[in-house]
Amino acid sequence: MDTHTTDKDQLSNAQAIAHLKNALAQGKNCVTALLESMSLWTLAEEVYQEHHNRYLLDGEAFDWLLLAERLLAEVDDLVPEDEKREMLFSGDFPRSLTEEEIKSLLGPEKYSAYLNYWYGVVVEEAIIQSAQEEERKRLHSGGVRASFAVTDGAFRRVYGQEREELHQQFREEKGYSESSAFTATEAKEFTYWLFKYRLIHGEGERVASDTRKGILFLQKLREQGR
Repeated sequence: MDTHTTDKDQLSNAQAIAHLKNALAQGKNCVTALLESMSLWTLAEEVYQEHHNRYLLDGEAFDWLLLAERLLAEVDDLVPEDEKREMLFSGDFPRSLTEEEIKSLLGPEKYSAYLNYWYGVVVEEAIIQSAQEEERKRLHSGGVRASFAVTDGAFRRVYGQEREELHQQFREEKGYSESSAFTATEAKEFTYWLFKYRLIHGEGERVASDTRKGILFLQKLREQGR
């Protein structure tokens, strides 16, 4: 994906949208058509309907869910609402697709960036949620119920520092103003930054253990239908 808009990008993205419309009109499976269209998309970010969409975080993590939402908005009348909802809210591709099929449809470069997003944002968020659940149980057993205490305790458990300290470091590194709004895009960027922070500063066994916890937490959520 290119980080600057060019005429070539606009043409490629128009082709991606056209491909999705044609594939769906011909009765192709929605997920397959979507992945093929994603493989044609080259723009790393854009302003769409007054929203700044960043599809490639840190130049290396492909936010496929955001791009899926963007592409599906172009084919509202061709995809059933329940099918779109299931795809966007599940946070992952259907289990009927193998990793090799996803890689083949996306292409190796985008697949690698998809994995960066999966581990760096989706799993990292699950690691934080898992730690918060553990911290909540620990604090509640001691009679403490403050949500900030749960969050701070979880962040100390995973990263060795409280959330606000880490978020300040992140903003300083990125050059973000303290007065600027905390957007959904920045939240994802911060999570990806935390992922890399944990890899750099954490001990190998602990990093692997926390990653396993995050994956198991995601599996548990899916089994519960959440």
